[in-house]
Order: sequence, then C-alpha cells, then structure tokens
Amino acid sequence: MAKRYLSLCSLDHALSVMKSSFSAPQRTEQVPIMESVGRIVATPVYAKYSVPEVPLSAMDGIAVRSRDTIGASETTPVTIESFARVNTGNIVPPEFDAVIMIEDTWEAGDRFQIRKAAAPGQHVRPAGEDIREGRLILPRGHLVRAFDTGAMATYGITNIEARVVRIGIIPTGSELVPPGVRPKPGQVVESNTIMAQVFLGLIGAKCIRYPIVRDEPDLIAETLRTAVNENDLVIISAGSSAGTRDFTASVISSLGELLFHGVAVKPGKPVMLGKIQEKPVLGLPGYPLAAQTALREFAAPLLESWGFPPAPKYPVRVRLAQAVTSDLGFDEFVPVFVGRIGTGLWGTPFIRGPVVQTATVKANGYTHIPAAVEGYEAGTELEVLLTTDPGSIERTLILTGTLDPALEELANLVHDEGLFIHASNTGNLAGMLALSRQTCHAALLSLPSGSLLSEYQALNRHIPPGDTIFVHIATIGHGIASRDGFGPDDITKVRFINTKSESPARVILDALLSFRGIDVSRVNGYLNEVSGPTAVAFAIRNGSADAGICTAGIAESHGLKFVPIASEDYELVIRRDIPSDPRLMALIMLIRSPAYRTLLEKAGGYITDRTGVLRCLSEDSVLIKCPDGTEPS
Repeated sequence: MAKRYLSLCSLDHALSVMKSSFSAPQRTEQVPIMESVGRIVATPVYAKYSVPEVPLSAMDGIAVRSRDTIGASETTPVTIESFARVNTGNIVPPEFDAVIMIEDTWEAGDRFQIRKAAAPGQHVRPAGEDIREGRLILPRGHLVRAFDTGAMATYGITNIEARVVRIGIIPTGSELVPPGVRPKPGQVVESNTIMAQVFLGLIGAKCIRYPIVRDEPDLIAETLRTAVNENDLVIISAGSSAGTRDFTASVISSLGELLFHGVAVKPGKPVMLGKIQEKPVLGLPGYPLAAQTALREFAAPLLESWGFPPAPKYPVRVRLAQAVTSDLGFDEFVPVFVGRIGTGLWGTPFIRGPVVQTATVKANGYTHIPAAVEGYEAGTELEVLLTTDPGSIERTLILTGTLDPALEELANLVHDEGLFIHASNTGNLAGMLALSRQTCHAALLSLPSGSLLSEYQALNRHIPPGDTIFVHIATIGHGIASRDGFGPDDITKVRFINTKSESPARVILDALLSFRGIDVSRVNGYLNEVSGPTAVAFAIRNGSADAGICTAGIAESHGLKFVPIASEDYELVIRRDIPSDPRLMALIMLIRSPAYRTLLEKAGGYITDRTGVLRCLSEDSVLIKCPDGTEPS
C-alpha cells in the first residue's frame, strides 16, 4: 500500500532542525600545500623563519654608510670610498645601512661620486620586512587560495592541517544500473550519487560511494550501518518518496531517529533527515532536479555550518522574460538562463518538472520563489544565483522559438568563438512575442516552405515592417517516421504519436489529414502528444507508437525509416536595431560559413542551398533581399 507524508515542514524549519541537531566533526588531515587549494585551515599556519632573514638590496647600486653621504649635493658632490657593489636581492653587508641606485652615481676611478645624500634604510629591505619568524600566515578557518600556496612555500611551509569531513553516499533502487551500462526499459542509470560526490567534493568533502543497494530493507539497513560507522555524514539516494518500494524512512527510524520527512520545497519535497549514532543521514529524492535541490539547499548549508566553504554562487539582478508560477506554501527553486540584452540582464525560467535533468545543464543559474509568493509576472526584477562564471552572461545569446537539432550544430561552432547559446523551445508565436518585447536576441521560426511572408505576418503583431531581418538556417524535410516504412496510406491503420498544437509537425499532419479528407478521430493516437520531433522518434523506437511526423535527420539518427511528405524553412529572426551586437554578427557569420553547411549536410535531412541568405520586409510588407550588402553572392 502506498504511504503518505504525515506532514510537510517548511524549508526554514527543516534547516533550523538540521543545523541545531549535529555538532561539527573534528576530523583533520595533513595536506601538501600543492593540494591545499579549496581546503579549510584547521590549525593556524605560522612562518618558520623571517623573510627576508637578512637585509637585502632593493635596487642595483652600491651599499654605503648613510653618514658618509651627508652634505652631498649638485654643487658639493661627495666621493664614497667605502662601499659594496650590490644587485637587487643581494645581501647588504652589515656595515652598510643604505643603497644608492647605480644611475645616481658617477664612477671616479675605483671610487664613486654622489650628488645626493642617502637616508638610513634607503633601498634596503630590512630583515623580516615581509614576515617575521613565528608570525601568522593563515588563520584557522581560512579557505586556501591558489596564491596562498606561493606565500606558504616562501615562508617554509610544505604541509597544512586541513579540516576534512567524510561523507558516505549510498545509491538505492532495484531499477538502477551503473554508469556506462545502457539501461533497458524500466531501468535507470545511477547518476545522483556521482553528482553528489562531485558537488560535495568541490566544497572540500571526502566522499565514498557505496555499491548500488537493491530495494530490500535488510540490505539497506546493513549498508547504512556500515556507512554511519565509517563517515561523518551519510547521504542515501532514492527511496525517500511515499511509494510502496521506498524503505529509507523506515530503515532510518529502525536504526535511529527520523527528524523530518517531507519539506515544502519544489523540487525536492520527499527529502528527509535522520540521526543515527548522533550523525546526520540525509535522504535524497530520486528525481535528478529534486536531488540537486536537496544537495544544494540541505547538504551544502550543513557543511557550511560546520565551517566548510559555501557552494559557489553569484547573485545578479535580472528581469524575467516570461511569467513564472509557484504553489503557495512551497519554496520553489527554478532553473533560469540569463543573458544581457541591450543594457539589462534578462532571465528565462526553465519549468519542466523534477525529471528533466537537462534543465540545469542548459540553465546558467536559478532563482528562489519564497513560499509566501505565488509567482512573478514577466518583467519582474528579482535575484538569480548564477552557477557559472558571471562573465559568461556577457557572451550569451538568448534565442527563443522553435528548436531543431540544427541549432545544436550551430551552438558548437558558436562556443568555439567564446560565445554561448541558450535557447528555449516556446514555439513560433511565443518566440516572436519575446522578440517584440526585446527579451531575446533572436527568434527561431519553423514555417512551411515558401510561407515565410504569410506566416510571419500572422505571427507578428508588434514589430513594424522593415524592422526585422530573416536569416535562413536550412530547409528541413518532414515526413512519417516508423520502424516499418509506413506512409500516408497507413495513418489510420497504426498507432500514431502526435506533437503539440501549432508545432510544425502538427501543422503538417493536420494539412495532410485535411487534404486526404481524414477525420482526426480515425487516427489512433492523434491526442497522444509529445514535446517535439525528437520525442516522436524516441516513442517509435521504444515501441510506444508505430509512426509519427518528424524530420528526416531525426528519423535517421534514431534508426527509423522515413517517408517524406513536406518541408519547412528554419529561420532566425532578428531586429534591425540590434544586428550591430558583435555576438549576433558572429552568429550570422557562422550560419553563413561553409563549416556550418558541412555540418548540416553531414547530419542529414537538411537542404542548405539557401543557408545564410538574409532577407527583410520592406515598409509595404514585401519580402526582399537585404539592401545593406549582406546578401551572399
């Protein structure tokens, strides 16, 4: 029988319970300074000797006694008979207390003449000027940086005593297979504990990943006992939900105390925390985004409360490119990608649920919607925590509209130029709306071949004629994909898989049905919608459907047979007032490059004879070649 959460506690309450229930472990280890960057100093580090240990010359010149230079001037030069030639870094003999630069002296036989008196200590680095023996270099709790290692080496340090925390990570689930094994239907690659080990390792933890444990309470209990004995913190992945095969909560309760199970946070509601032998046991949800939330919002703050560095994050203020909603009473963490458009930063939220792991791969930050807020309207300014180098957002292009694998090839070329593409699959209409609001750099449109003018006029309601430029990316063949070579005559005889309303594949299917006089009710699966052509091909390949509409390239990449029925034009649309942006100029040049054409032709399914052609609308809405000389020859 499925279980239910008895209660959900708030995020603030859960964090308070977690931080107040456990003492920081006192484990330390000796670390060579070459391996100390990112580690926390456990025992203060003191200089083993003074630097410099003796007075050194700070210039090339002569070491002198300052009293011998008294009275020297332009009119009354002084000849120095007692001196020592020194170079920068040489020891200053103890009988001398000043150095005169060589360019301020004049040779007079075997002596030197000077015309300016030298003050005591002039151009001399005294002993201990940098640091004296026994003085503090790094205090307890210091986070070691790269340049700290050079100073420590200079001051005689070869090793430091650093804090260390041992974390045991247990993957559970009878459906799991190890990385490198292609999962069969019903199986899942075990990835959450790899992610946990890498993430926590960046904070300074020593992690041990245990072998996958099947969904059997006795096996889970046995591994959990071992992990608790060997570590300061245990993280157990999966088995935290309320299903019939989720045993983590009951096992923790049998071995110790369950402090909470279920937190009002999304994604990550099933997260739990237990105490066994006075040590914390954190239960991660199985869905990847939920597991990421639990690691970032629970594990990282616990380590920070123990004196370890916080997980890297860089706050910026951005405006939302589109509205985002949230359930009242839940703290929600939403992946966002951020880019600069004009003088402001804009962020596009990525809302696809806790299953879609690519959300955080494509995003470069995230935002927190507090429990008391039901969401934010488009245009709202809020804080986003970047998960990448803040400088990268200045090199980011935001594209919105209909996505096609052709864009992936372009993204690779763009990256070679030091730029990044962040694209959201919103459809043609939403892409044009974003372009009109200037919340993206360009819109991506997928239109029936030859229909650019009519379709654009139907989509565009806000940008005046003549204010846009169209860059042709490719012409893409659409048709029926299947394992058995089904064609238009078979549509009513097989299990079909459809795409969402207004998608190019859906438009093509509806036009085909209308042309043949076939009512949609006769198509088995017409209402079974997936997110796009790639999802269509996947459903056919895994046997969920027999046929569907997708592109030739996608069908080929999935090993499917393909019967062409139509084609579409894939266009990039930019506003005339921003093509001078060097990022967009680089993007256009790459679309027009022979290298990009070659990649598309190699991928298959693309017609590239017009790739890179630039067109625009005249003031009277006639599609013409761009008059600014950008039309390729």
